[in-house]
Amino acid sequence: MERYIITIGRQFGSGGRSIGEKLAHKLGVNFYDKELISIAAKDSGMDPEVFEGVDEKAANSLLYSLSMGMYSFGSGFPAMGDLPVNDKLYLLQHKIIKEIAARENCVIVGRCADYVLKGNPNCVNIFIYADMEFRKDQSIRKHGIDAAKAEHIINKTDKNRANYYSFYSGQKWGMTENYDLCIDSSKLSEEKIVDLLVDYIKAR
Repeated sequence: MERYIITIGRQFGSGGRSIGEKLAHKLGVNFYDKELISIAAKDSGMDPEVFEGVDEKAANSLLYSLSMGMYSFGSGFPAMGDLPVNDKLYLLQHKIIKEIAARENCVIVGRCADYVLKGNPNCVNIFIYADMEFRKDQSIRKHGIDAAKAEHIINKTDKNRANYYSFYSGQKWGMTENYDLCIDSSKLSEEKIVDLLVDYIKAR
């Protein structure tokens, strides 16, 4: 593929971010994760720390609306107006992801990027997952998370990501049909996964 945008969805502790970063480095393209928050903050004039606190989390009021079946972003955007900060960040990131995809090859982690770029023929959607024991070990070793709290933090983070994805896309997070490849990161080293992804992209 001459043009490609690689999106990576990931379970917490699966190493998805690290894999994405290494993949971008190997391909010689830009990597976007927290960088999207900085761009959104600059574009909006908001404090980056405010956005960091709500990143990949749907607003409580909107989660309630979703649970009651009242509405979802998956059926269209409401007016920006007085929306919660969470939703303003999503709308800004939605716009930024579209702009990035239109101008460059890149790797984007999370933030419903696969949904935002749905229908884009240059988009390759990846989902990284692993079993709980592997993710607990990774969380403890790499992120310094308390072993006694690791499973709780993993489940809570994944629940937030699932709610976020469901609200803004109207789809279920982690469903295989939303991705081109789903990879169990406990089966291969990150380096081998990156090599596999590079070969896959070149073969398309």
